[in-house]
Amino acid sequence: MFLGEIIKLDMGADEGSCYSALYKEHLVVTDKKAVGHMISRRQTKILATLGPASNSAEMIESLFKAGVDVFRLNFSHGTHEDHKHALVRIRALEEASGRPIGVVADMQGPKLRIGKFKEGHVAFEKGQSFRFDLDSALGDERRVNLPHPEVMKVMDVGSRILLDDGKVRIEITGKGKDYLDGEVTAGSALSDHKGFNVPGVVVPVPALTNKDRVDLEAALEMGVDFIAQSFVQRPEDVREARDLIDGRAALMVKIEKPSALVQLEEIVALADAVMLARGDLGVEIPPEDVPAVQKQVVRYVREHGKPVVVATQMLESMVTNARPTRAEASDVATAVYDGSDAVMLSAETAVGAYPLQAVEMMDRIARRTEEDENYLEMMEAARVDALNTPSDAITTAAYYVAQDVEASLIINYTTSGSTTLRTARQRPEVPILCLTTNLNVARRLVLSYGVFPVHEPNHVDDFTGPARHAAQMALDKGFAKKGERFVMTAGVPFGVAGTTNILRIGDVE
Repeated sequence: MFLGEIIKLDMGADEGSCYSALYKEHLVVTDKKAVGHMISRRQTKILATLGPASNSAEMIESLFKAGVDVFRLNFSHGTHEDHKHALVRIRALEEASGRPIGVVADMQGPKLRIGKFKEGHVAFEKGQSFRFDLDSALGDERRVNLPHPEVMKVMDVGSRILLDDGKVRIEITGKGKDYLDGEVTAGSALSDHKGFNVPGVVVPVPALTNKDRVDLEAALEMGVDFIAQSFVQRPEDVREARDLIDGRAALMVKIEKPSALVQLEEIVALADAVMLARGDLGVEIPPEDVPAVQKQVVRYVREHGKPVVVATQMLESMVTNARPTRAEASDVATAVYDGSDAVMLSAETAVGAYPLQAVEMMDRIARRTEEDENYLEMMEAARVDALNTPSDAITTAAYYVAQDVEASLIINYTTSGSTTLRTARQRPEVPILCLTTNLNVARRLVLSYGVFPVHEPNHVDDFTGPARHAAQMALDKGFAKKGERFVMTAGVPFGVAGTTNILRIGDVE
């Protein structure tokens, strides 16, 4: 196996030892030390969305055991109370397991939607005329309300509106002050409130709606680890979100508009993490361009030492089927081959009939891909250059030293998490055990490639102490056996961010 024998453990139940004081919900609890030994050796992480099919305490724990590293709360659906309950369950599981668990709050963003029809839907014929207007009256086969005057201002004759994920396509043939006339070029039916895209047009709408602002504050009060910002178009959108978050969580920007690709450099510089959301992006750019864009975005974000998630429809057929298609399995594997930090499940775990099987399948695909010799060659070929900083020189050296001495793992002591992000940037073949005194940092680092964070509340003040402690942690967590080696990075003085200046080779005794 690529990373040695996968440790499997039958985790026992301990009823009553971890009830939420707020909700008094039963949670099957596992022994902390046992959970330490069952830490996944898969390098690529799994981000799973919670919803009606998966938000019970029992299912959350089952998904966690099956391989979920980070959970996503989708604020496009559900109430604040729903999300709060789910987060309480996650934190109870975190405490019981002794393992940090990351939580992403995904904002809805300015999703553009049409109005409603008299019959709830209409049928189309190719070539027929159709009008979008500001009239709030129910629509019919000739017209429908488009409650976005800002869209009408930027549309021109020849522009296209793609509705229902591109299933219906209408080309604009005429324009007035409060309407757009078009011709149906593809599609046969349309129903109420379907979303639409306007490719090639930067729509002058804020990336954070009033709803998003309320949701963002609620999510921060709950204590989430990442805020995911939807439909980012410009660097200014990211700056606005950063100002509102004000350091209370990490900011994950979602790349799903072509305009964001044009300014990717500035957007990534302002973000803490990136999600490539291929749903809307795949509607607005040609499908044949999506694979190349995926590789380019993953490569660029990785080079800059930030986590990158590949998302949307990865195992979509498992919403209703117990097994994925071969094409979907290949899609997940491709994201792993690309060097993504994480792959994401959306409807598969939120509303699907087989949430647990979807996680198990994604886990198996990722593990099998990482065992492939081609995968190792691809990671080596895509190795990024060291940045011109002392800290990056140390973490880059740690990667090569770990190879030369055949170390079982790399251990980072980190305060801010920057050392561990630099280490993950190298995509080492061995796990990265991250020891940090900051629980928030530990939770955020769970998303990063090959990183297994441990929250250490107390500082160790001398350099011999951390080496011995690191060796014991490697042994206790099942990352190394007695007699094996590890490579450790740290900074002196301890507990001061940005001071990574020491590399040490240690033996587990």
